[in-house]
Amino acid sequence: MAVLLTPLLSHAAQAHAADATKVEPASKPPNVIVILADDLGYDDVGCYWTTDKHPGFEKIQTPNIDRLAAEGVRFTDYYAPSSVCTPSRAALMTGCYPERVGMSRFGPEGMVVLMPNHMEGLNPDEVTLAEILKKRGYATACVGKWHLGHLAPFSPRQHGFDSFYGLLFPNDVTPLVLYRDETVIEPKADQKTLTEQFTEEAVKFVRAKREEPFFLYLAYSAPHMPLHLPDRLRGKSARGLYGDVVEHLDSGVGEVLKALDETGLADQTLVVFTSDNGPDTRGPYDKRGQAFPLRAAKATTREGGVRVPCVMRWPGHIPAGMVSSEIASSMDLLPTVAGIAGAQPPQDRIIDGKDILPLMTKPGAPSPHEAFFYYYHENLEAVRSANWKLVFPRTAMADTPYEGKKGAAKPALLPEALYDLAADVSETTDVIGKHPEVAARLRALAERMREDLGDSATNQKGKNRRSVGRVPASGQ
Repeated sequence: MAVLLTPLLSHAAQAHAADATKVEPASKPPNVIVILADDLGYDDVGCYWTTDKHPGFEKIQTPNIDRLAAEGVRFTDYYAPSSVCTPSRAALMTGCYPERVGMSRFGPEGMVVLMPNHMEGLNPDEVTLAEILKKRGYATACVGKWHLGHLAPFSPRQHGFDSFYGLLFPNDVTPLVLYRDETVIEPKADQKTLTEQFTEEAVKFVRAKREEPFFLYLAYSAPHMPLHLPDRLRGKSARGLYGDVVEHLDSGVGEVLKALDETGLADQTLVVFTSDNGPDTRGPYDKRGQAFPLRAAKATTREGGVRVPCVMRWPGHIPAGMVSSEIASSMDLLPTVAGIAGAQPPQDRIIDGKDILPLMTKPGAPSPHEAFFYYYHENLEAVRSANWKLVFPRTAMADTPYEGKKGAAKPALLPEALYDLAADVSETTDVIGKHPEVAARLRALAERMREDLGDSATNQKGKNRRSVGRVPASGQ
């Protein structure tokens, strides 16, 4: 890895007085822990399990994640901003659609995630959640998988984190290098121990920072393929190796919760658990994730690719056992957490996320989102408003991206379709003929977004996109 460069200019978050709709900042603002799983499916968490409606699969036991749901809020319609790693993580950090911040297409080959040969990364001029909280006096740590750029200007410590312990790429990129800050500590990391190592580092941070407000971003590399865990833990789950890996991850969540309990910080800490996108469903059932009853999976804009589990706990603020069925997204974490900490999102740029504190704390509160837009590879493939989802013309391969074959004939387009997700979450029945006025309204929303962010499917560039970070290649 290159020697660290001096960070490029970042815009400071602006402090403000909380209004009546905000949580009044206490003398010590609440701690914030965001735990992000990698490729965890909607139905891979116990509290989302659909029991007898789920043929051929056994339940994965996740008592610690379930505990967060029982003691807080469970979101049923929570969206990752992308169905693949890099764009989704960029959106979580910036509160913006990946296309807004240029993090949706990389390298001359136009890949949808960052790879070691790419010179791009999250632009240092973007303002991250870590930067906002750091300006408010928070200690900040990134533990786990980063995947927002491996070159010096794009490292976690250039984006507001005091410390970094983890991987710059997913666990299927070799060699798998483990870093502490910018120093290589394991040039070939042992995948069997990664979840334990990330958990131990997270627990150390919680205990060390118990006297000051802190932000911990714990981004596990599990259960992304290939699947690994300590040999002693194999065979524990009813779902084979995949279930073993998820249950091991859940035990890591339990250790973090235990540290909060033992330090007396549980009531002072907002804990968010979610996934970066839907599951990778390749392989036999005991070696892959599951998004049932949602359609399709990772790398698609069907519900199974982007609707993900999300539970949040903040004792004294979030009612125990609450369920929200309103549209929410990982983009919402930045403006929401900023408000909770007594700060503001950046005021000099468009931020797509919304403050969802009411969704977290008030049963029945409506979503602040007029619509959610499903982008993939700079294509606007669908739009949702309320319970209606309009899916634009696509090929069958768009729903099964890993099954395409080189040299195969170009598949025919499937027609535009409208789904009522309240009645048909599996996207099986097109009702566009019965509700043409709904389709027309959603088309108008989509066209407005195309003007804003663009759409490669219609050759529109978008007028409000910002630049990806880029380091010139040698010789340029």
